[in-house]
Amino acid sequence: MGKEARQGRARRGAEHLPESQRPRQAALALLSAVLGEGRPLSDVEERLLEGLPPEARARAGRLADAVLRNLPRADRLLAPHLTKRPPMATLNLLRLGTTELAEGAAAHGVVSDIVGLAGHGKKTAQHKGLVNAVLRKVAEEAPEAWEGLPVPRLPGWLRKPLNAAYGPARTAAMERAHHAGAPLDLTAKGDPQALAEATGGELLPTGSVRIAGSVQVSALPGFAEGAFWVQDAAAALPAKLLGAKAGAKVLDLCAAPGGKTLQMAATGAEVTALDISGPRLARLRENLARTGLATRTVTADALHWEGGPFDAILLDAPCSATGTVRRHPDLPFARTAASLAPLAELQAALIDRAVALLAPGGTLVYCTCSLLPEEGAAQVEAALGRHASLALERPDAEWIEEAWRSPEGGLRLTPDLWAERGGMDGFYIARMVRAG
Repeated sequence: MGKEARQGRARRGAEHLPESQRPRQAALALLSAVLGEGRPLSDVEERLLEGLPPEARARAGRLADAVLRNLPRADRLLAPHLTKRPPMATLNLLRLGTTELAEGAAAHGVVSDIVGLAGHGKKTAQHKGLVNAVLRKVAEEAPEAWEGLPVPRLPGWLRKPLNAAYGPARTAAMERAHHAGAPLDLTAKGDPQALAEATGGELLPTGSVRIAGSVQVSALPGFAEGAFWVQDAAAALPAKLLGAKAGAKVLDLCAAPGGKTLQMAATGAEVTALDISGPRLARLRENLARTGLATRTVTADALHWEGGPFDAILLDAPCSATGTVRRHPDLPFARTAASLAPLAELQAALIDRAVALLAPGGTLVYCTCSLLPEEGAAQVEAALGRHASLALERPDAEWIEEAWRSPEGGLRLTPDLWAERGGMDGFYIARMVRAG
């Protein structure tokens, strides 16, 4: 039986569960996709959460997120109570139950519900007694032991190159930031100070508005009127660095999900938003409609699309997304070192294509939400070697902190920066100009 059929059968089985159990069943399906198949959550969430009401979808996502963010901790609590590693489906049940117990959920309810799920599953029914026995033991120690466990480390394929690039102390600080998670950041369509006052958020030095705690985005003042969009503070900086002007012809290459497109459209620039994914561009169009902003959207392969020339191009290239682990704790389990080489080749090809589409005297901002040097500074240095017409401009703006500057002249942002404010996503950003 194929993967799609198995997942469909799992969803149909969930229909016979009590309503209160459906978020847990969905969270287990998400964990199976990430840990069993190496699939990122973004690839499977829509399908696996289909049919769930919004509240249940949100809870399923939170449960899966909590397990992935704390996986080494859960496994460490479970290890003394397991003589051998159980099959993946059973182990994920135990991980889910352990995480819920450790985070303070009522022990009786969690154990009873997880055991019920075990009995409901074809692959886990035979381990129902094991699940019951182990979780009862874990319930006695989890809340107290949990806080004393070390911050989870990144897997070796990622930790090793980060240690080499930043050193062990800085890497450990990033791991602490990843484990802490991320606050909600907003970009204002208009006045950021007015948005901060309306939402009760903090106006950051770069102009983003940070919201503390857990909130429903659509319930925030100004959402329905299109006064803002969700965008990490670091992700908002490439478009600020580009500095699009009203009337300028600007290309957002690899535009989806579209936060940078919205930023540039808000300046009055004539923006073309290009992306290879039709569904992702559809979500961008929804945000354009909500905010009342206008751009041209194009679904096409950037490597083969003909257009331009453009006064300015923003290339947010496909990458490992290792700078977003604090928002996406599934990524360390859905990526491998082997996946990096094809991405590096694509990034180089996209830079070359962007240069071909750029008008003489035009500006190119290259960025990736990656922590790995080969997807950042190394790409820019190689591009400057291939294109004699390109020159790197040292960014100069009052919101740039000296700690963000990288030796070759770009900006290197990492999750441990702004620790006292809640951190930021990892990004590399460089601004280049083509000779006139």
